Amino acid sequence: MKNKKKILVLGCNFAGLTIARYLHRDAGDHVTITVIDRKNYINFIPNIPIEVFNGHNPADTLEFQFRKFLKSDGSEFIQGEVEHIDASNKKVHFTPNERKGAAQEVIIYDYLVIALGCKLAYDKIEGFAEFGHTFSDTFYGNEVRNYLYNEYKGGHIAIGSDRFVQGQSPKLPKVPVAVAACEGPPVELAFSMADWLKKHKKGDAKNITLFTPGDVIAEDAGKSILDQLLPMVSEMGYGYKTNTIGIKRIYKEGIEFKDGTSLEAEMKIVFPNWEPHSFMKDLPFVDDQGFVITDLFMRNPDFPEIFAVGDAASVTIPKIGSLGHMECEIASMVIANDILGKNEKIAPLQPMLLCYGDMGNNKGFYMHTNEWWGGETSILKMGYTPYILKMGFKTMYQTLGGKVPSWGLPLSEIVGDHSII
Repeated sequence: MKNKKKILVLGCNFAGLTIARYLHRDAGDHVTITVIDRKNYINFIPNIPIEVFNGHNPADTLEFQFRKFLKSDGSEFIQGEVEHIDASNKKVHFTPNERKGAAQEVIIYDYLVIALGCKLAYDKIEGFAEFGHTFSDTFYGNEVRNYLYNEYKGGHIAIGSDRFVQGQSPKLPKVPVAVAACEGPPVELAFSMADWLKKHKKGDAKNITLFTPGDVIAEDAGKSILDQLLPMVSEMGYGYKTNTIGIKRIYKEGIEFKDGTSLEAEMKIVFPNWEPHSFMKDLPFVDDQGFVITDLFMRNPDFPEIFAVGDAASVTIPKIGSLGHMECEIASMVIANDILGKNEKIAPLQPMLLCYGDMGNNKGFYMHTNEWWGGETSILKMGYTPYILKMGFKTMYQTLGGKVPSWGLPLSEIVGDHSII
């Protein structure tokens, strides 16, 4: 077919792979799709703690190769570093990175989808490299594994988030303000870490303190769920520290916070501020931090050929995968409507939190809520089934190559149990 529209997708992690495959489904032979990413695999980040607490190097099982799925759709993949987006001329500058020394290249587009995620700003936390730990990639996960199994002395463990600086712009739809990028991981880790401590006779929940820069941890879960979860945290013996404002520094004996207080801890497991990539800042379609401005159809108001999905989008608050998945479906249908000249009605993004979490001992939790956004849905389930479904989601994602059916997560509401934790 002649005169196909050129769609360029920047990034091929969860959001980038998903929208590339939806665009193939929705627009078919009317488009050519090119995907650029700095690496040719996805780290399945949500399952890193499970591998670590089972004594495995997460890199052995969680690096998911995606190229065969793009190839089967007919999409082209380029491994390279994105350097600049020239929105006025519809060009992207990138450097192939398979080997050092490549020359910068330019590619043109008719539609651009930015799914580049964020930079995790560990480099802005004083003392992190020497004294901090985290689970946000396989390298750091394996460092935690080595420490727990070879060096940990049974001391206190602090788990929490640095202050997130959310982007602002008068052109953005109204969204809640988050002081932490995503606090599901700290809560999940607190449960699974306590289980590991008990199994290895190193302690229990009393060894762990959760901390947050906000008034309450995981506020996006909504009051109804937190009214169930936080008493459980207290009864199990966890420490709990709020309103830290952010992390000032990490040192050998603990963490110093920007509110002037400190917390003694042998292990300091932290999640940083999430920043846009440096080349995104000051582009003509981003907010004051560098996140891409979109409406609730994931389209930029000034450059209607530019879309953003996942963590790179300013409206993705908090930075969670379930929002990115919903955004991919919406953006793909909007682009297909444009290209095919259709006028199918598309519902705007209706944010909600959907997540699974590991609680250790083959148990997990499932949350589905939109209460933080003003809705009335608030579902919390705990037990064996959510854990099984969390593990099954990884298998389903890798088997289907990112094209997870929309019923995949809410299935837990039907089959989830309420086992006593």
